[in-house]
Amino acid sequence: MEEPLSFAELLQSEEDKKIRRIKPGQKVTATVVGISGESVFVDVGAKSEGVVDAAELRDENGEITVKPGDSIAVYALAARGGAQPFTTRIGGRGSAHLEEAFANGIPVEGTVKAEIKGGFEIAVGSVRAFCPYSQIGLRRLADASQYIGQTLAFRISRYGENGRNIVVSARALQEEEQAAKREALRQTLKEGDLVEGEVSSIRDFGVFVDLGGADGLVPLSEMSWQRGDTPAQLFQLGQKLQVVVKKLDWDSGKMSLSYKDTLADPWQEAVEKFNVGDTLTATVARLTPFGAFVTLMPGIDGLVHISKLGAGKKIHHPREALEEGQQFEVTIEEINAEERRISLAPSDYVSPEKKEEEGREEFRQFQSQQRKEPAKQLGGFGALLQAKLTEKQDKTGK
Repeated sequence: MEEPLSFAELLQSEEDKKIRRIKPGQKVTATVVGISGESVFVDVGAKSEGVVDAAELRDENGEITVKPGDSIAVYALAARGGAQPFTTRIGGRGSAHLEEAFANGIPVEGTVKAEIKGGFEIAVGSVRAFCPYSQIGLRRLADASQYIGQTLAFRISRYGENGRNIVVSARALQEEEQAAKREALRQTLKEGDLVEGEVSSIRDFGVFVDLGGADGLVPLSEMSWQRGDTPAQLFQLGQKLQVVVKKLDWDSGKMSLSYKDTLADPWQEAVEKFNVGDTLTATVARLTPFGAFVTLMPGIDGLVHISKLGAGKKIHHPREALEEGQQFEVTIEEINAEERRISLAPSDYVSPEKKEEEGREEFRQFQSQQRKEPAKQLGGFGALLQAKLTEKQDKTGK
């Protein structure tokens, strides 16, 4: 009968089950455990140590740039003679591994040397490769010369003629990185979050903001409290800004963002600043069939209804009385903070009710004065009437 395993043996047995099985092309984080001659030994959590060619880790002066205890990112190569070789991103001194990099999908490091027909010439160590325009990145720069001299990570998409015909793609790697970031974002991002992003595209209907793995749209209505500003006036490509996540739909790939929600709400100031009855100078922002919207302060518009325009004459459209950009005096008739509405009227506007009341008051005054001084109140006609009555009285003696 076998003796039961000790605690230490059981623990070791469990650890053995956790030993990593690393496939060629797989990227892992390794710890440098030793350096000997032209070999740098690394611990990747496998049964045995891995080895990296020291030439890949030397600087321009030939000095090795790592020491035991350092962590480095490496890619697994096909095992040879029982040893497990690894490589850092292939390029420079690692160009001998290009065919293996192609076979195992290992990224290579290349420098954009020149723009050529259909794309770019890429130097991967001493080897020349070709990258089509469409594969240079997720978002191709308008000026291709900006890529010249850049060192990027590429994936070899074609390896032919013993290395004389190599095609590479930077976009393929960037898409993989973006997919990983998107998945991480999906696990953490939620509606209402305040996040930082970068303006990736400016369109007539809004701006797209890259949140690091996914793009969201800031529509026109969520750009600013002030109406009339265009996306190009407010934002620039590459601009960093904070936005609030309004709506998330991962299934459709749509994300709605708000920049306006990160700005101070002008209504809070307006409620404190304006009162019913105030008269102030406003600017016509836009005209509609039912009235004119005028700007009282940045972000705050009020409405002058068409029935109050025309100086007492009936008009069919506000453009008959006003034009956009025109300034004129208005009086605040109503402030509805809950519904964010302000009703206005031209400062010289007199409502029908007020006109009727003024007419009644004028008539009452007229009647009162007529009773006191009828002839005087009737004016020239009254004087003539009075003269006729006097003449009649003289003739009749009555």
